[in-house]
Amino acid sequence: MPKLLVVDDEAAIQHAFQRAFRDSDIQLLTATTAGSAIEQFVTHQPDVVILDIRLPDTNGLETFRRLRQLEARVPVILVTGHGTTELAIEAMKEGAFDYLLKPLELQELRRLIDRALRSSQCMRVPASVPGLDPGPATGDVLIGRCPAMQEVYKAVGRVARQNVTVLITGESGTGKELIARAIYHHSDRANKPFLAINCGAIPESLIESELFGHEKGAFTGADRKRIGRFEQAHGGVLFLDEVGELTPLAQVKLLRVLQEQKFERVGGEETISANIRVIAATNADLETLVANGDFRKDLYFRLNVFTIRLPPLRERGDDLNYIVEHYLRRFSHDLARPVSGISAETLEVLRAYPWPGNIRELQSVLKQAILHAGGAVLLPEDLPSHVRTGTPQESPRATAPTNHFDWDAFVAERIAAGSNNVYAEGLERMERELLVRILKHTGGNQLQAAKLLGITRGSLRTKIRTLGISISREIWSNDAHADF
Repeated sequence: MPKLLVVDDEAAIQHAFQRAFRDSDIQLLTATTAGSAIEQFVTHQPDVVILDIRLPDTNGLETFRRLRQLEARVPVILVTGHGTTELAIEAMKEGAFDYLLKPLELQELRRLIDRALRSSQCMRVPASVPGLDPGPATGDVLIGRCPAMQEVYKAVGRVARQNVTVLITGESGTGKELIARAIYHHSDRANKPFLAINCGAIPESLIESELFGHEKGAFTGADRKRIGRFEQAHGGVLFLDEVGELTPLAQVKLLRVLQEQKFERVGGEETISANIRVIAATNADLETLVANGDFRKDLYFRLNVFTIRLPPLRERGDDLNYIVEHYLRRFSHDLARPVSGISAETLEVLRAYPWPGNIRELQSVLKQAILHAGGAVLLPEDLPSHVRTGTPQESPRATAPTNHFDWDAFVAERIAAGSNNVYAEGLERMERELLVRILKHTGGNQLQAAKLLGITRGSLRTKIRTLGISISREIWSNDAHADF
């Protein structure tokens, strides 16, 4: 269970956190002074810290520095009043994860804590590589024995301690972030920050600010200075997922960072130095993007110093058996379901399916099957219908289910899975259904679909990428629950 340490001397703030996380799967720890915070930090080793800038026994900046000395990889989110934002910005320059202004907004707070927990896991949970890690793995494990994966493991071992840029290629869901984490954990920067950012999930207008930060007043809505990811990850590793989605101006700035280790915030004139190792990933063909003029050739050469290609699941042969066995054990434990085996018939169905979503889709399918299983062994009827009817020869984009989505089943499944975020998951599901239907109506014409939806084309493109919607002759959603 992840641990959240809240350090604030205001009783109202403490009460608000206790109420907000009462039924959560997050263990809440509290402290009202810097001394108590240090003691809790050392004793309980929290995954994320919420730290008020002003404390009765010292200021939060000094407390933050002390926490960083104890463990620099724990994300610290600062809470500040309007009069103390400069202290928060100073802490951001020194590696704080982010900061929030009082009064706190619960939705924004939850989003930020979720992101911080994910970042904490990336930094503190090792990504074990066969052949490089002695003994049993204690963190996330790279699974597979096929020749292609053996080459991946060797590549990680060769490049991890070299301070060079790495480009990881492969289809969505093949585990590119796990490879990036493995490189990080086996590098000389393993005790420094590791920050991941999905370049395709951020609106085009905000990607530069997210990466490089901005000055107050730099653009409409820039009501405070923001420290970007390149400053936050100073000395560590920045993982840029879906790097092919960067805007032309962001590509120019990234090229300069890779060449000179320097950049400016949006709207700023101060040149900032950044000691950063960049690991990039993409499921796009960057060479084609370069040929079409959508990606800078010089940036491609800078990123392509060392390339690791991850094979899709359908090309990994018997690796599927090992992966299924591993996640069956793990998910049965996580979901508290007594499923300990899988029938030969079920395994054959899984092997026949083409897995367009790769390992990520397989994980989702196994979770669903475990929740539907009536006994200790997974049977074919426990699998989702689209997996039971799929064949290797049939393109996953050739058919699009037409049945209405079963909201009752969805809600029951999320409750059974122990989710504490059903509202947000339901909104995401509704948004995916709406976009798929509108895109079907327009025949995949995104400009027309954006007009009907009342949003910009850039926003629609971002939503399409984020929600895993693919467009070819048919509109389909790369989601195990989709049943439109």
